[in-house]
This record gives sequence, structure tokens and C-alpha cells, in this order.
Amino acid sequence: MSDWIGLPDNLNEDEHFGIIYKITSNITGKYYIGKKQLWSTIKRPPLKGKTRKRKVTKPSDYQSYYGSSEEFKKEIEQHGKQNFIREVLAITSCKWEQAYLELMFQLSHGVINSDQAMNGIINVRLGVVPKHLQEKYKNFWVDFGFNRDID
Repeated sequence: MSDWIGLPDNLNEDEHFGIIYKITSNITGKYYIGKKQLWSTIKRPPLKGKTRKRKVTKPSDYQSYYGSSEEFKKEIEQHGKQNFIREVLAITSCKWEQAYLELMFQLSHGVINSDQAMNGIINVRLGVVPKHLQEKYKNFWVDFGFNRDID
């Protein structure tokens, strides 16, 4: 059983790519906002007599995951996992959406300027909005104060 707040029980690899999460210390109030993929894909060698590699999808280690920040991991080690709240801020459907929403949550929580935030940097790599998400994120540029529509 996972102690993630806001994580549905019925996750599936076709609809749910990953999560945007916030982990907060009950003791210090410090927090970390990040992203985690829910599934990992392993390439296996082809079966006997076949040439195509096999792809196997399995759940990632998200249930036991506590972030990638070394500084925050030391905080967890010092105070114990029981003193941290892990909450899901959003569930994403693809890699682009995951990168975009992580950026938006980090900016909206002011992780760069906050002494409470344990995010060392904001590192994002975004390309063109995928066609299936263009309507959903049509105000992408407006969110950042630019006046530009997706063509």
C-alpha cells in the first residue's frame, strides 16, 4: 500500500504516464516538487526464432520514491519517512505533459525564491505541444505572459 495522497488505485499504463508530486516535511515545513514516471519499459532479447526485441512494461518504483534531491534525501534520512507527507499534485498522460506541469507547479510554488523549497534548480526540456494536447494547453504561452496562440 502506498502512502501517496491523491493517487488513484486504478492506474493503467495506457492512460497514466506519471505524476507531479510534492513531498513536505512535517517537522521543518521544507518541501520538494518533482515528477515521477509510473511505468518503466524494459527491452528484452527476441524470442527464439524471432528478430524483434520484446518490450515489457512494469510499474516503476514510485510507491517507495522520495525524490531525486540529495539534500532532501538527507533530510528524510535524518527525520524518518514517517515525518513526510507525499501528495500527488497531478497525474500526467505523456512525457510532454509531465515536463510542462512540473515546470508550472514549480513556478507557481516559487521554488527558486523560497527558503522552504528543496529544489536546487528548475530543469525542463519542452518541445512542440503534442496534437492531442493542443486544445487542453492552448493558453500555454499566455500562462507565461506572452500573447501567442498555437496555430
